[in-house]
Amino acid sequence: MKSIARIGRLAIASLTLALLAACAGQKEPAQKFISDIEATATAASAEAAKYVPDQLIAVQSKLGDLKAAYARQDYAAVVKGAPQVLESAQTLATAAAAKKDQVLKALNDQWTGMAATVPGYFPAIQNRMAFLSKKSNKRAAAGIDLAAATAALADATSLWSKAQAAFATGNMNEAVATATDVKSKLQAVAAAIKLDLAAPAA
Repeated sequence: MKSIARIGRLAIASLTLALLAACAGQKEPAQKFISDIEATATAASAEAAKYVPDQLIAVQSKLGDLKAAYARQDYAAVVKGAPQVLESAQTLATAAAAKKDQVLKALNDQWTGMAATVPGYFPAIQNRMAFLSKKSNKRAAAGIDLAAATAALADATSLWSKAQAAFATGNMNEAVATATDVKSKLQAVAAAIKLDLAAPAA
């Protein structure tokens, strides 16, 4: 009986050593997986944070889980779960690039639309203001603050130059945002001087 018990203890000890050896053997692959995932995610993080932030956060969260498992010396769990996380990290750059292209196309479409209409607002407003400035048109100009309209038009003109400069340098976000502001200002000026911008020029 004693010899059987001794054999049993030796078997358990051998199995434990074997498991420890196997676990230790997975330490280096686990560490490499974590390093690879971290490097891949970091390389894509700038663009991913702008265009696919949810995907980046998911990868970072899973990487955190892998690091926690590694800290517990559960290298097997790291080796098992890391390939999928690495694959997700590797898709960040591609996903961000695709989303960036989509966003830029939308911005470009918006700019094209405004570039085709907004410049025409300026002469229409200027002509209307010149008409209202004539003494013979005092009745039509009653209740209209031409000085305020002139100042607003000058501000819109300056902003439009800023929008065009942003477009010329490829800063589509600023170009579209500024052009949108210009359009709103010009529409407000037109409303103030009782001008229908949608109507054909006289």
